Amino acid sequence: MNKMYKKSFAVFTAAVLAAFLLIFLLVCCKKNQDKKNAELQKIAEDSGSENIILGFSQIGSESAWRTRNTESIFEAAARQNIQILFDDAQQKQENQLKAIRSFIIYQVDAIAFVPIVEDGWDNVLQEAKDADIPVILVDRKINADPSLYSAFLGENSLEEGRNAARFLLQKFKYKKEDITIFEMSGTENSSVVKERASGFREIINKEPKFKIIHTENGDFLRSRGKEICDILLANNVRENGNTTNTLFFHGQKIDVVFSHNDSMTLGFLDSLDAHKIRIRDTVFISIDAEQKSIDALTKGKLNCVVECNPNLGPALMDLVKIITSGNSIPKTTYVTERVFTENDDFSKYEPRGY
Repeated sequence: MNKMYKKSFAVFTAAVLAAFLLIFLLVCCKKNQDKKNAELQKIAEDSGSENIILGFSQIGSESAWRTRNTESIFEAAARQNIQILFDDAQQKQENQLKAIRSFIIYQVDAIAFVPIVEDGWDNVLQEAKDADIPVILVDRKINADPSLYSAFLGENSLEEGRNAARFLLQKFKYKKEDITIFEMSGTENSSVVKERASGFREIINKEPKFKIIHTENGDFLRSRGKEICDILLANNVRENGNTTNTLFFHGQKIDVVFSHNDSMTLGFLDSLDAHKIRIRDTVFISIDAEQKSIDALTKGKLNCVVECNPNLGPALMDLVKIITSGNSIPKTTYVTERVFTENDDFSKYEPRGY
């Protein structure tokens, strides 16, 4: 008994130390990012914003997150007296290419855009460079010669995927059986999808018990999330004779649903609500942290929500002011983000605003 106690105490001590180390690293990273952002803000304050015109192309308005992202940029531009020429690409790359070329013709002072996909930007970026117009990528990255654009501003998608996986490792640290994962990914060939998937796998691959049994493209849409769940539930009926409170994929029980964004997650929950089903033994993880997903977390419908911060406006305007005044800006700027889990004190949550 004494040996068992010592062994249990050693395991507990190691777990506590690991948890403290993780918290320490997260705090240090946040402090470094906050310091970097504060330095940029100071430079921006010293730069003027008079008569600056920014051409901005957004991919669309497919979610509350995206709407808030656009609002943040317009609000910050108004505060800084920066004029915006705006284009809604409606989820089509060809619309963005036309918009960027129109910005070049108009001779704006800077261009910012949220690239729908990673590839196909070299020619238009070369045209902007030839016109001596700096370009800032917002929210998503691209595959292109880095010399063709000035900077990237947005979330650390790799870290978002890692944070989702870290929650799972902690949640199932004492479970020895295999843990099956059903993944809903977003827009194909977008940088956020690739990086969230890569970061997630980087962490779970450390534990052989975690197994992704299927990845379904939900295109970041709420309607697709609902459709995906409808199909899973229909298969439950065919395979088991009746709809149960357990999710299955081709007869295999789903232990975890990992969704790349809140819209797909909320659509999935819409389907469960429509069928009057409460899933009790599946863990749900989502990324974005819209108010509705935080509400679902507090109601016990979700287990973990990884924040993807949409409020990029202030940082973008700072970068625009700095670069249009002739100063250099960092190639990459990440915004600060956090993780919400079922273990939090929900009374400390503040309204998200989107």
